[in-house]
Amino acid sequence: MSAADPFGLSGRRVFVSAGASGIGLATAQRFQEVGAEVLVSDSDASALKSAAAAGLRTIKADAASGESIVEVVAAIGKELGGLDVLVNNAGIAGPTAAIEQVELADWQATMRINVDSQFLHIKHLTPLLCASKAPAIVNLSSVAGLRAFRDRSAYSASKWAVVGLTKTAAAELGPAGIRVNAVCPGVIAGPRLDRVIAAKADALGIGIDEARGLFVAQTALGKESTARDVADAIVFLAGDLARTISGQVLSVDGFIEKMA
Repeated sequence: MSAADPFGLSGRRVFVSAGASGIGLATAQRFQEVGAEVLVSDSDASALKSAAAAGLRTIKADAASGESIVEVVAAIGKELGGLDVLVNNAGIAGPTAAIEQVELADWQATMRINVDSQFLHIKHLTPLLCASKAPAIVNLSSVAGLRAFRDRSAYSASKWAVVGLTKTAAAELGPAGIRVNAVCPGVIAGPRLDRVIAAKADALGIGIDEARGLFVAQTALGKESTARDVADAIVFLAGDLARTISGQVLSVDGFIEKMA
């Protein structure tokens, strides 16, 4: 580490799933800023094109497909020559509805992307991380994975599952020197939050501005966080300043005590 590289991440090889937009893109770019070599995957061809234009290495992949992740493993070897950091970022919002109104197909789709993808990436990329001198995994959970979230049963359950996966992986992989932590974003400004707020407004029969106010009012700081805020936390947990931190869950939420 140095003043120019406070996280000790210069030259580290980083893979970010769903890294072509939102928190994933902000994270990939933040790693680039500190000198890391970065590869991102995404299922959105248009977003990947934009990410590539911004100087990122990219691969089109379905984050919850074992076959697709085998291709990712090959791409990591070709593009990065190994792996030091895995960021499990893929996720979807899932349905906004009372439990009895949630369709099984929507529940399963949410679990597939939010939970299966993280399990599969850890399963297939751990052998690469075992060859690293400073391996780390950062999983994306949510404040919805720490407390109840009305009308968001699938999403909340999936994010609780990520917390359990994180702690179990930290216990299992610790003897190999692999640190595993999770970040829990809260009210993060951007298109995804806009869609969630619109669905909430529709479910409650209120206006968009009123629904947004409900989300922001949950935070002690009284404001939305940004993708960059989350990216900073991920970079910290991946770097040498967090060298003995593992099995932990870090909220980036302005302190939310309960979910609307």
